[in-house]
Amino acid sequence: MTLPLIIRRSLRQHAFSTTITALAIALAGGLLMSVWVVKEQAQKTFTQVNTGFDAVLGARSSKLQLVLNAIFHLEASPGNVAVADYEFIKKHPAVKLAIPIAVGDNLRGFRIVGTIPEFFSDVEYSAGKKFTFSAGGLFDPAAKEAVLGSFAAQQLGLKVGDAFHPFHGLVFDEKNQHADTFHVTGILAPSNTPADKVVWIPLRGLQTMAGHDPKVATDVSAVLIQLRSPAAGFMLDMMYNKQGNRLTFAFPIGAIMAELFQKISWFDQVLALVAYLVALVSAAGVLAAIYNSMTARRRDIAILRALGAGRMLLFSAIVIEAAVIGALGMAAAFGVYAVILTGVAAVIRAQTGVLLETFAYNPVMLWAPLGMIVLCALCGVLPAWKAYRTDVAENLSPVS
Repeated sequence: MTLPLIIRRSLRQHAFSTTITALAIALAGGLLMSVWVVKEQAQKTFTQVNTGFDAVLGARSSKLQLVLNAIFHLEASPGNVAVADYEFIKKHPAVKLAIPIAVGDNLRGFRIVGTIPEFFSDVEYSAGKKFTFSAGGLFDPAAKEAVLGSFAAQQLGLKVGDAFHPFHGLVFDEKNQHADTFHVTGILAPSNTPADKVVWIPLRGLQTMAGHDPKVATDVSAVLIQLRSPAAGFMLDMMYNKQGNRLTFAFPIGAIMAELFQKISWFDQVLALVAYLVALVSAAGVLAAIYNSMTARRRDIAILRALGAGRMLLFSAIVIEAAVIGALGMAAAFGVYAVILTGVAAVIRAQTGVLLETFAYNPVMLWAPLGMIVLCALCGVLPAWKAYRTDVAENLSPVS
């Protein structure tokens, strides 16, 4: 009998245990690949996404809070920046472009951010890419109009020409509806940046909205800044953070986000450890499944030996069978990986507007399957050795 035939018959005879073990391996492999890819893609994405800006100027607070609030629209605003401070940084020779934003309202949970038209016309959110419209166009800075990010428009079910009332605060509460009515003039094309989940209105429209404090009607929440050179960033960092005590200059944005991921790196390590343990337990399941079946296989092995099958042939057959179970499991693991990562990517997009590349190649997609197959093959060595030592005469004796 040939080696492939022996393996195929064995897998067919033990189809149930083979299927259960392969599914366990699929879950382990899918989990391992998902944890690895989410960790790497999230860190890469969030340290590179800055919506085209080098720094953020805001009220005295932590740099991370400023970046999360002004760039990713996640944190609460630490306070306001006086219009005089905005005008000063705007005219500073080290600054190429300064875009003010104002926050404090929402539309059914999606943040409303006030800004100026230059945010859409002058900013490249990534190299060579500016914001474009999939429908309609830019708002009039003096009118009660709005531009919706692609994800926000999709989730809110709004289109060009629709009207809405903002709600006060960052958390949606039906009791806090403003009387002001805004009309949608445009829908942004998807940019895969946090801007996709924002409802954008004119800066003046948010500052003068009914119910807002008239004493700070000209203040802004933060200023998004493009610098003329990296050296300018270090100079402004010294001026605001070291010598001043009123405002905070968050620079560079990528480094600030990298610090965040360094602080939570322990969580990634815990998830990876759990994935490795699940993989190890699943591989051990291969050993248990094959080893426990050896008692039932002894007579079959003895018959094969009597028909001329060598010890090494049977040893190889058991080891390869274990590897094949691992390979079947890892083939199914890509389906588990796709389900897990699609769900995680949907949550991340809903919270940040950033979309992970679910099926982008990652080296883990190569080394994880190979590693799991090798581990399963190693787990097949013990039952293979048991088959190698099977006594032919003893197991061919008539069963009483």
